[in-house]
Amino acid sequence: MRFFAKLQTVAGIPLALALVSCGSNPQSQTATGTPSQFQPHVFALSVTANGSGTVTSSPTGIDCGVTCRASFAAGTTVVLTATPGRGAVFVGWSGVCSGTGPCSVPLNAAASVAAVFSASLQSVKHIIFMLQENRGFLHYFGALPEYWVSNGYAMEQFKGLPQFNVPPAPSPTEPGCDPTLPPPSQCMIDTNNPVPSFHLVTRCVENPSTNWSSDHHDFNFHQPFSGTATLDGFVVSAAAKARSTGFNDVNGMRAMGYYDGGDLNYYYFMASNFATSDSWFSPLMGDTQPNRMYLLAATSAGHAHRQATGSPTLNNVTIFELLQEAGISWKVYVTDPNPTLINGSAMSMFSFTYGFPQNFVPASQFISDAANGLLPQVAMIEPGYSDGRDEHPFKTPSKPGGNVQVGANYVSQLINALMHSVSWKDSVFILTWDESGGFYDDVPPQPTVSPDGIPPLDLVPGDVCSQSTNTGPSCDFVFTGYRLPLIVVSPYTKRHYVSHTTTDYTAILKFIETRFNLPSLTKRDVAQMDMTEFFDFAGIPWSTPPSPPTQNMTGPCVDTLP
Repeated sequence: MRFFAKLQTVAGIPLALALVSCGSNPQSQTATGTPSQFQPHVFALSVTANGSGTVTSSPTGIDCGVTCRASFAAGTTVVLTATPGRGAVFVGWSGVCSGTGPCSVPLNAAASVAAVFSASLQSVKHIIFMLQENRGFLHYFGALPEYWVSNGYAMEQFKGLPQFNVPPAPSPTEPGCDPTLPPPSQCMIDTNNPVPSFHLVTRCVENPSTNWSSDHHDFNFHQPFSGTATLDGFVVSAAAKARSTGFNDVNGMRAMGYYDGGDLNYYYFMASNFATSDSWFSPLMGDTQPNRMYLLAATSAGHAHRQATGSPTLNNVTIFELLQEAGISWKVYVTDPNPTLINGSAMSMFSFTYGFPQNFVPASQFISDAANGLLPQVAMIEPGYSDGRDEHPFKTPSKPGGNVQVGANYVSQLINALMHSVSWKDSVFILTWDESGGFYDDVPPQPTVSPDGIPPLDLVPGDVCSQSTNTGPSCDFVFTGYRLPLIVVSPYTKRHYVSHTTTDYTAILKFIETRFNLPSLTKRDVAQMDMTEFFDFAGIPWSTPPSPPTQNMTGPCVDTLP
């Protein structure tokens, strides 16, 4: 009589099967089969994809997340490849593999592996930034809360014009000027005749005063070097500019004018659906050129003014040099039809020495590059300085221009082209302005860090802080300029988001440096936010972009005020 002995197993696999006969020697009756004869000939490989992504195998069989488990012949080496989904990055393997390269699994037993995907800043493949000209935060976006109420948006914390905030407050006023006081080219402060904020009817406005001295007088009219903000000089500075230039607005009222969601309907829609900020500042109290120097090099190298034509160029490292050295692609798209700019001389207007003329192309190419998936990793769009598309208030009595609707319409063409292109899925478009243009704000410039410890080098007699007896905290580069409008447009941008983090726009440099692992340029960009708070990389809120309105073009362009 025979019977089967109990199986001896390890991890559930039979090691031997013994046949035993009654009355016989058990040792002489052991089976002759070997363990390999009883092992399976295939093994299962199980894959888990954690996050947004897929895993495929070679040989074929695994295609996770459709098929995440397959069996392969014993001894087969299966190579797994992880592919992140849109808006995600591959973090690495866990289980039988590690690291971020292909996962090779020799199948001598059943195995499992997990691929971990995550959304992050690395999802951004293209950073585009554009600075228009000389418009202040309240001047452009002070009426955003009114737009939100009228158009069904949630009311967010927002420091705009007080009359539109919730709860509303009285319309702000600024001290006016007394035109009877000498000298005739100026207009001294008159607290008895305040000028209230008002809605501008004209889409073209005479240039208020904006430079180192007038910005400091706006900061504190009587003690512009003190470091204590009284914000009482905007109207007087604009009046003095008009009287010395031949403008019509000799009382400086234009400094208190603002636009609303009917005038700038495209900008208001984009700022309301995407992201903006009520704490975004220019880098210094001064005009265009030194501020734009900060945009490129996070410093003006001690310059408070535009460098004179023919001045030697500076050797400060720019963001584009960092990109070039790191092998990051970049272009400057130039709006003005000026051959010298397109040849690469655009940098000279910002005083820095830098070549690579092949990286300077007409702005019309931006639309075709976006459509064809040819955008560089970093792009700057230079506005239309010479043709009025830069939104700069007009500069001379004989040449009205600077129509805000013309400029906004031009920008809308660029952003809309991006939103409807193959490049939309992984791009960020940052739109802001280079300085506030001398328009009123009730939030003062903020203390910040000197980029490099260099004091102003080019002040001349008559400039604020030019005399040793008139010096103080605001005489150095340790204050920002005034607040500016900002719109951050991307599929990753949070919906209807308002940042309250105080920063100047060298944060754009910090964002680029963070994304591409570049060193900082100066202490100024080190001190800024990295802008990641504007984004939701996991949710991808705007994978399908919205449909913005066509920019209104119906406003009058006149050189008088109501």
